[in-house]
Amino acid sequence: MLNKKEYEDLVKETVPKSREIKTLIWAFIVGGIICVIGQVVSDIIKLIFNGIDELSVANVTSAVMIFFGVVLTGFGVYDKIGAHAGGGSIVPITGFANSVVSPAMEYNRDGVVFGIMSKMFVIAGPIIVSGVVASIGVGIVYWVVSLF
Repeated sequence: MLNKKEYEDLVKETVPKSREIKTLIWAFIVGGIICVIGQVVSDIIKLIFNGIDELSVANVTSAVMIFFGVVLTGFGVYDKIGAHAGGGSIVPITGFANSVVSPAMEYNRDGVVFGIMSKMFVIAGPIIVSGVVASIGVGIVYWVVSLF
């Protein structure tokens, strides 16, 4: 039987060293690169479609970034990026695309209905539900405040 001191020493030897600073820096860099790519896409859309309104530019940019996320996930590149970037690759919209496509690809062998369609939102589903519930809550608060 180990005493408390021996157990703490064993834990210190066994647990991998924390690399929080390195992880934070990589998340910041990769997230920033993804945002720069999104800005470049936005600027290119503005150049191609002269006079397009900002809302349309934002919508098309989001669609293009989702497409990039899906393609990179399909080729297995996004998972490698995510292994080093952590939250820097999860937070942007490309990470959301990855969270939908990865389970769909993984469960493809189970068929369209029981595989792809039923497992597609396993990761992203709770995020969508949380967003909808939060937006309803904020909408109710906004409505109540606007009454006064």
